[in-house]
Amino acid sequence: MRFSLALIAPFALALAACAESPVAPQLAAPAVVATGAVSSADPRATAAGEAMLAQGGSATDAAIAVMLALTVVEPQSSGIGGGGFMLYADGATGALLTIDGRETAPASATPTRFLDADGKVLARDVRVFSGLSVGIPGNIALAAKAHAEHGKLPWAKLFEPAIALARDGFVMNRRLNESLSQNKGRADRDSEARRVFFGPDGEALPVGALVRNPDLAGTLTDLAKEGPEAMYGRNAASLARWVAEATPQDGSMTEADVRAYVAKQREPVCAPYRVYRVCGMGPPSSGGVAVAQMLGQLERFDLSALGPQNPTFWHLFVESQRVAYADRELYSGDADFVDVPVAGLVNAGYIASRSALISPDTTLGKVEAGVPPGAPLARGDGPEEPENGTTHFAVTDAAGNAVSYTSTVEGAFGSGLFYGGFYLNNELTDFTLTPEENGKPVANRVEGGKRPRSSMAPTIVYDADGRIVLVIGAAGGPTIPVQVARSIIGVLDFGMSAPDALGMPFVMSFGDVVVVEPETAPPGLVDALKALGHATVRDASPPLKANALRRLTDGSWEVAVDPRLKGKLDYE
Repeated sequence: MRFSLALIAPFALALAACAESPVAPQLAAPAVVATGAVSSADPRATAAGEAMLAQGGSATDAAIAVMLALTVVEPQSSGIGGGGFMLYADGATGALLTIDGRETAPASATPTRFLDADGKVLARDVRVFSGLSVGIPGNIALAAKAHAEHGKLPWAKLFEPAIALARDGFVMNRRLNESLSQNKGRADRDSEARRVFFGPDGEALPVGALVRNPDLAGTLTDLAKEGPEAMYGRNAASLARWVAEATPQDGSMTEADVRAYVAKQREPVCAPYRVYRVCGMGPPSSGGVAVAQMLGQLERFDLSALGPQNPTFWHLFVESQRVAYADRELYSGDADFVDVPVAGLVNAGYIASRSALISPDTTLGKVEAGVPPGAPLARGDGPEEPENGTTHFAVTDAAGNAVSYTSTVEGAFGSGLFYGGFYLNNELTDFTLTPEENGKPVANRVEGGKRPRSSMAPTIVYDADGRIVLVIGAAGGPTIPVQVARSIIGVLDFGMSAPDALGMPFVMSFGDVVVVEPETAPPGLVDALKALGHATVRDASPPLKANALRRLTDGSWEVAVDPRLKGKLDYE
């Protein structure tokens, strides 16, 4: 398993203010809601979802309203210029639907898209801050498909909160101000973006300023009236031309690419964990398989007896990450293009064989991918791209239906290209940049029409009676499956509340380097991990962001937002 240590550098995350007045509220204390509930990274987006539920809307309606509102107030992390994955669980039947709204590469894209004439990887600025990195956005198509199947309110109704936010304005909070300032050169590449988010002095608007985005209000109004046709039909040529003009080489986006985009229903990835059933997203996301493998490998250990303060637990957890991520790098990709042996990777016998590699007393040396049933023979792997600008939200409704939805534009503010009042993703840099490894094709290499591998892991957990007990997901690039698995263990094994589980220490293996979040780590953990054979253990604080809803025994819902976000909504 190979990761760039750049992954542990600060990710650009932000929370925008949430109120129709210029006063931005802080994150509320953990709440328990009797029926429908919403958890998102921004209270204003949460309010948009709650408004849909109050009007009789479904969990799907509310989730779409949240996604649209986040487009306005959290532009660095998500929005209609990007894509996402949605899990929908029917509260009455237990049926599970997953929708893939991942962005696609232009049809004429080639495996050498990110290489120069000498076969070397292009400089980061060239490959990221240009049309080379932009995939056809999928969030609107995903929303339309989900609404057609599970929506109750009129499509246009879902847009009302986001339109009001863009038109009337929202308060600039400290986190968004800092994200804009830290990402100058990316967030301010376009003159219209500068007009919205920056002042005449070229600096980000100050904390407490009212931010208005009339172009985005117009775009959202068109989408509300016309549906997805406003993006994938009437404006397809305009969007494609905007991206193509900023594309220096390889296949440019075309009108036909935009018009051809389809959000796809995929098979969920479900696996048992103790008496529970954990379900997530399948390819092109690696998240569902990675979470299932980590949990399955740890099932033979009595984690509850160890507890979250015990270094042995964290050692076992790190080892399970290393084993699962080795498989991830070799096998994960877009299953429409490569053979991804999902069933083999989550096969109980295979997971048991991988678990047998893990010892509570020693550390594995070099970790190689295994050979699950159905594994393809010729496959190369490749290094991970470090960026992420992602958000997650969870919704349940009065009928017991649940939505777990992760949305992204990849890096903070995506490609920096600004169109119609929103940032366009740089999702294509999630492809492996080099198309071959040791003479073998890489599963996640660029190909025309292909969707890049993702780490997103929207997840729903069922109890032994088939009832939904946890709706969860996270943001943070390849840290996402680790955050999700850790929090599931916190709830199911350690008996934690959802907020406490989200606030558990973050410990992750990046190749041979183990990263420990110092603010939350138990005393002496770094030394204990070194004593167990982890040669390089470093303190680091990647900005994590997870959201969850936990069903309590009386049927009410505990609403959880990552406690790391506390204090990030200051506006003065």
